[in-house]
Amino acid sequence: MRREYHVMVNGSDEGEGSREHPFRTISKAACTALAGDTITVHEGEYREWVKPQNGGTGPTERIVYQAAEGEHVVIKGSERISCWENVEGTVWKAVLPDSFFGEYNPYKEILGGDWFEFPKDTLHTGEVYLNGKSFYEAKSLEEVRNPQKRLTGYGRMWPQYAEPIPHPEDTLYQWYTQAEGKCTAIYANFRGADPNKELTEINVRRSCFYPDRSGINYITVRGFEMAQAACNWAPPTADQTGLLGANWSRGWVIENNRIHDAKCSAVSIGKDKTTGQNQSTRIKDKPGYQYQWEAVCQGLQRGWSRELVGSHVIRGNEIYDCGQNGIVGHMGCVFSRIYDNHIYNIAVKHEFFGYEIAGIKLHAAIDVQIVHNRIHDCTLGTWLDWQAQGTRVSRNLYYENDRDWMIEVTHGPCLVDNNIFASAYSIDNYAQGTAFVHNLQCGMMHKEDVLNRATPYHFPHTTQLAGAAVVYGGDDRFYQNIFVGGAKLPYQVSVFSGLTGYEGAPADLDEYVEWVEKDGCGDLEKHLHTKQPVYADGNVYLGGAESLRLEKSQLCDDADPQVRIVTQGEEVYLEMTAPKGIVQMASALIDTQKLGKARIVEEAYVTLEDEPVIIDHDLAGEPRKIRPTAGPLEGLKDGFNRIKIWG
Repeated sequence: MRREYHVMVNGSDEGEGSREHPFRTISKAACTALAGDTITVHEGEYREWVKPQNGGTGPTERIVYQAAEGEHVVIKGSERISCWENVEGTVWKAVLPDSFFGEYNPYKEILGGDWFEFPKDTLHTGEVYLNGKSFYEAKSLEEVRNPQKRLTGYGRMWPQYAEPIPHPEDTLYQWYTQAEGKCTAIYANFRGADPNKELTEINVRRSCFYPDRSGINYITVRGFEMAQAACNWAPPTADQTGLLGANWSRGWVIENNRIHDAKCSAVSIGKDKTTGQNQSTRIKDKPGYQYQWEAVCQGLQRGWSRELVGSHVIRGNEIYDCGQNGIVGHMGCVFSRIYDNHIYNIAVKHEFFGYEIAGIKLHAAIDVQIVHNRIHDCTLGTWLDWQAQGTRVSRNLYYENDRDWMIEVTHGPCLVDNNIFASAYSIDNYAQGTAFVHNLQCGMMHKEDVLNRATPYHFPHTTQLAGAAVVYGGDDRFYQNIFVGGAKLPYQVSVFSGLTGYEGAPADLDEYVEWVEKDGCGDLEKHLHTKQPVYADGNVYLGGAESLRLEKSQLCDDADPQVRIVTQGEEVYLEMTAPKGIVQMASALIDTQKLGKARIVEEAYVTLEDEPVIIDHDLAGEPRKIRPTAGPLEGLKDGFNRIKIWG
């Protein structure tokens, strides 16, 4: 029999969990509920780590955790502290027994792991918050006493391109921790505020909602605010914990939540420690790349498959103010759908840097759908790394990011359609076999071959290994996009506007084979020396963006289209002056037949159900004409446009 359990702040865990006699903690309900049950949590603040002990048995027999309709329910990984003593001036000190933290003390847990670059061994997973705003961790007590505005490039770009970033006044709010016997001392500069009178909190728990074991399937988490968790760095070669996460399970639905202030990752749909735990950092005998290969193989040994993990739905969430990721996942993310989320302010404190930072960072995103998300003010909007096969990135809005989108060491097929990339640095392409269709790209692109790392690919719509290959670069498709030139970057990096970086490549697979045959004797060498084909047609190049000579149908206009992303409350508009003739360009609907097959994997661009794809709707969901307009919006017209794109 299905039951509904209730949780209220004035309840008791000795109760029966009914509306009349509710539980006090969500954790009590999490130990009680079985498949098919619902846990309804009522108004209030719950400072606990919810660890579901049971899961559902299928999509229609879930365990649902939900905030009561119309009620504000907050789950926090922090505790309010009011035992501060003034040390000197604006510096205060709190001393807490180590037993206060239990088995996990965020002020002794060092932040780091594989691909974490800097600073080394100086930061902790803890935080100090004043009225909801997180402080910066100082390297010494002297820094807390005499805080200086910070200048740091942490997280803005690759280290070789990093430029100093002047931080605002809030960097003067700093804290420092040290052990004192069997106690933990925390010093903080509150800049004149009284921490015992204001809302002052510190991280205590690693997560807010996260099972302590894998295989807890078919959970729904709906309508909560969750904040302030001390989760550690989440690389693809370690236990990818998050403030909220599925822990190597299947079929979760995470919807309509407000999630913020994770030390590293907000939502995790990634791997667990049984397939590797930071061996490259701990043992140092192999590169992380090798351990990542081993993680994939160990995952397969453990039964990594569509039947065991993945197929999650993450929708309608607001995710912000996190140090590493809004959403992270390696392997456990397969066959998932991520849509209608608003993700912003990810890794913008620039307090630390590593190679796993993005609003959405996924490895092995096999058949993952990333659709209609608004991602802005992030160090990097979305990063697909390894095995983005059968992946679709569609109808997303990227703007005001240091970089919008990146794809790395993957072989396709990956379909990127009807997106707006409005930042000055739009795309990093370290991959092959990606199809870009009906996008608006306002910024620069960087492209690189990767010939020193062979990464895996799979049989279609499965996790089964089919082979491995290096990235030769190319084998990309560009149909009916709008490219805008003129973007300026605040750092030096090899980038181009439009498609000039693909110049000199063969126009199709037949021409590629001809070039290989002309290269003389040998086998591997001929392919290493031959550029892969690039397929391009029907693109529009504005404001100095450079076209490809091989493209048969194109429109070029050097006038600045003056693209602007304008926000008005929750609504977002695109303003753009389009050139005359943009609607009259000869074109046709792009479909599976037109896109062909990715060369290395020999797989077509199709749906998860192996059905043909036809790109017959635009970013706004409007149907496209038989002769569609270039770019992501069918309603675009000659001259000035103002079109609602969000809200």
